[in-house]
Amino acid sequence: MKILITGGAGFIGSHLSQKLLAAGHEVAVIDNLSTGSLENIKHLVKDKKFSYTIDTILNKQVLEELIKKCDRIYHLAAAVGVKYIIDNPLLSLKTNISGTENVLEIANKYKKKVLVASTSEIYGKSDSIPFKEDDDRLLGATSISRWSYSCAKAVDEFLSLAYYREKKLPVVIVRCFNTVGPRQTGQYGMVIPKFVKSALLNHPITIFGDGQQSRCFGDVSDVTDGMIKLMEDPKCEGEIFNIGNDSPITIEELAKKIKKMTRSKSKIEYVKYEDAFEEGFEDMKQRQPDLTKINKYIGYKPKYNLDKILERIILHFEK
Repeated sequence: MKILITGGAGFIGSHLSQKLLAAGHEVAVIDNLSTGSLENIKHLVKDKKFSYTIDTILNKQVLEELIKKCDRIYHLAAAVGVKYIIDNPLLSLKTNISGTENVLEIANKYKKKVLVASTSEIYGKSDSIPFKEDDDRLLGATSISRWSYSCAKAVDEFLSLAYYREKKLPVVIVRCFNTVGPRQTGQYGMVIPKFVKSALLNHPITIFGDGQQSRCFGDVSDVTDGMIKLMEDPKCEGEIFNIGNDSPITIEELAKKIKKMTRSKSKIEYVKYEDAFEEGFEDMKQRQPDLTKINKYIGYKPKYNLDKILERIILHFEK
């Protein structure tokens, strides 16, 4: 089978490419390298079944040539990371909405099955923990730019479901919860690689806010396994699934754990959200998925706990 991965030079996309190649598939990647990197896929280039195109999903002509030749599409390309989205609000909206519309429109033209990667940001500030796929959403004001990402990905989901219901396009939607692992960069605000790098260098570990906000971290290997299984099962079409890990930890506890595991001498420092991002910045206090649905459909259970995840990431950075 020939598979197209948009955003395939990104962190998740590169791991997914590796797994699909190992399963015997041909893999084509398109990425504009805004948050992805050729470094992520350099070990794949020697494989004759792998190819890559450096371009944007906003380029419909290039995108159509790639979709026309493939059997399935994993649509991971997006503007991601809180800092990146705040710094590039217009480009982020265009990429996340117009780019997804391009993928779905062309996929429908050739009736190619699509997995659309969404986000836990969808749930906004809701305190209905753990988050279930059919929960209501609670968002902040439109003047706070961080909520634009949640809104854009919600439009992606609405578009995907509209194509499924009206055009019978086979679509699967996954909401990722803090996917982490080797090759992830802290450049765009991803917390674990930032903390690990600082700890190994004995630099200050910087926490935004009071550190009492909690998150659940899923290993990229678990997440990509789940994505592949969801795509292979026809009963998952037209459905939305949370994916990741459901064991929460506060950011303060995470910093202390990383400091201990790396035997670091780093100091832990606290920075106000407004000083790090923008005035009026709001964050989610808790973010924990209910994984009941994905477990029911494909038997999904995370294999990696946080200690194993951190061991893998620390080893990657040490190398």
